[in-house]
Amino acid sequence: MRRLAGTTMLESMTSPSSAALRRLAEAHGVATSYEGSDRLPVVVDPVIVVAVLAQLGVDASSDASIEHELARLDDDPPLPGTIAVTRGTDRPVEATGTVHLEEGGSVDVDGVLPGDLPLGYHRLETGSQSVTVVVAPERMPDVPRTWGWMLQLYSLHSPGSWGMGDYADLAETARRSATEQDAGVLLVNPLHAFVPSRPLQRSPYSPATRRFANPLYLRVTDVPAFAEADDETRRVVLDLAPSFTADELIDFDAVWDAKHAALELLWPLARASAAPMSDPVTDPDLSAFATWSALAEKHGGDWRQWPAELHDPAGPAVAAAADDLADRIAFHAWLQELCRQQLDAAREASHAAGMAVGIIHDLPVGVDPGGADAWAMRDIFAGEVRVGCPADAFNALGQDWGLPPWRPDALAATGYAPFRDVVRSVLRHGDGIRVDHVAGLWRLWWIPPGEPAHRGTYVHYDAEAMLAVLTLEATRAGAVVVGEDLGTVEDVVTDTMHERGLLSSAVLWFERDWDAPGQPHVPPREWEPETMATISTHDLPTVAGWLADERVRVQDELNLLDEPVETVLARTAADREALDALLAAEGLADVDPLVGLHAVIAPSASRLVLSSPADALGQLAQPNLPGTVDEYPNWRIRLPVDLDAFFADERVRAAVAPLREARPAHP
Repeated sequence: MRRLAGTTMLESMTSPSSAALRRLAEAHGVATSYEGSDRLPVVVDPVIVVAVLAQLGVDASSDASIEHELARLDDDPPLPGTIAVTRGTDRPVEATGTVHLEEGGSVDVDGVLPGDLPLGYHRLETGSQSVTVVVAPERMPDVPRTWGWMLQLYSLHSPGSWGMGDYADLAETARRSATEQDAGVLLVNPLHAFVPSRPLQRSPYSPATRRFANPLYLRVTDVPAFAEADDETRRVVLDLAPSFTADELIDFDAVWDAKHAALELLWPLARASAAPMSDPVTDPDLSAFATWSALAEKHGGDWRQWPAELHDPAGPAVAAAADDLADRIAFHAWLQELCRQQLDAAREASHAAGMAVGIIHDLPVGVDPGGADAWAMRDIFAGEVRVGCPADAFNALGQDWGLPPWRPDALAATGYAPFRDVVRSVLRHGDGIRVDHVAGLWRLWWIPPGEPAHRGTYVHYDAEAMLAVLTLEATRAGAVVVGEDLGTVEDVVTDTMHERGLLSSAVLWFERDWDAPGQPHVPPREWEPETMATISTHDLPTVAGWLADERVRVQDELNLLDEPVETVLARTAADREALDALLAAEGLADVDPLVGLHAVIAPSASRLVLSSPADALGQLAQPNLPGTVDEYPNWRIRLPVDLDAFFADERVRAAVAPLREARPAHP
């Protein structure tokens, strides 16, 4: 008999043993019930609770083991491994001790961590415990009111890029959008390093690491070694450039084959050059990533399939292999140096052009389970668990993203250093960070081994500590923070973000009064100011696609609809009528819909308003179709024109005109 996470189990969950299981689960942040997308309570199958607890090293397989684990809780130290303090607010603690400040000095405390502690990472020593204290700002500074582009960087192309957008295209887009269009911000898709298996992972949301950049986006001809090469070597490198047309899908394997071959030709020149390079020996994180990359070349892109003795990054077998692979490790460290140079150049271009914000980088919710981060930090991840989301009205069987979650207990024990390092690495080259599925700072849907996506439960994190790290790092970097809070998200997530000065997401399609008859759109001038507003997203139809019901056509063609196509078309027609009513109310009924949708969102109360090149150009296909892998060309669709043509396109100029008028670069 198939078990369902939402079946009624109230009788079993009220037995004495189940009451003990609930207490144990609550102590470890594992939910035994939750509110579904329909706002009704769902009781989690105890089998799932036991399985998830096991992934946290907690044995709840019998009544005796549950009682044993509950008894162990009585021996736990009084303080968690990390405590978050908001600057200006005292934090009571059940301890007396000394806080050793990050920059030196100390403060004695007795039952209270004072709110006037300086911002930073400090240590509280109590005699029996050593605890990390993260002091974060009460609120982020206000975000400038401006507009800009959300880019799928791979979709861009120019005469100098090799079959897909690259870091030089990012710099060029920053320069020209600022100087020619008065744009103040660019949001770019995740640019983290890929897993080197074939075919290459196309989704930017399943990287090998969130701490290092993707060499697939390098502009080979901007590498210093290319400028230093002799004419013949440069000719050979240039001959490697793949040919393509704008209407062809991006072939990531062909692009990387060409760039990899070119970089291998240039590597001996770079190694012999006097120019300084990153040294993996002095950077442990870079060393671990470069070592994984070198081992992946030899043994494949999934470390779980390597010889067992290579599974431990600190083991003697890895050390011996690293000695043999020293040149390859240095090569991959060099690639990261090149990525840093070109990412820094893009950021500097946005600043030199006068962008009000600059470049915001996207942070995916997790990493590939066989990738570099999961290998280097095995003890921090629950490696056998997959993250996803429960069943809802749009996904009756839930979603499985195939990404391993961080263990909340391990994060706390390390002072949230892994999360700090991820945020810090993203902001090293950016002026902002967009946190995908920001609700994951509060809780994540864990799917235990062997179970389908809908048979999981939520595991809670210390949101105060996660937010403290995020806002502290952003404050130190002078960066803005945006949280993607679309879908089924607890109110506390969005409310807290607004209170702390983080921007939430406002998408025109969804900004409606869902409780009113006809579900009319809320006028953009009435939207929450602490938002980043867009017409659509990469997971939704483009403007042209929405107007033409392209998504419905594709889903019907792929047999992805769970109801008659006529029913879906009737619903999308009603949605268009609601939006037409908004356009009419704003005096835009007779305007070209593509221009009108930009015009209606331009004066919104939101601090940031973003369009996409695909929307401005009237492109039909959306970048990604959720629920598909190979059935749809996700993340492989190019823009129909190159960068020069994009900035000269009359459709683009008409679309951005209302944005420039409502949000001038220099009011």
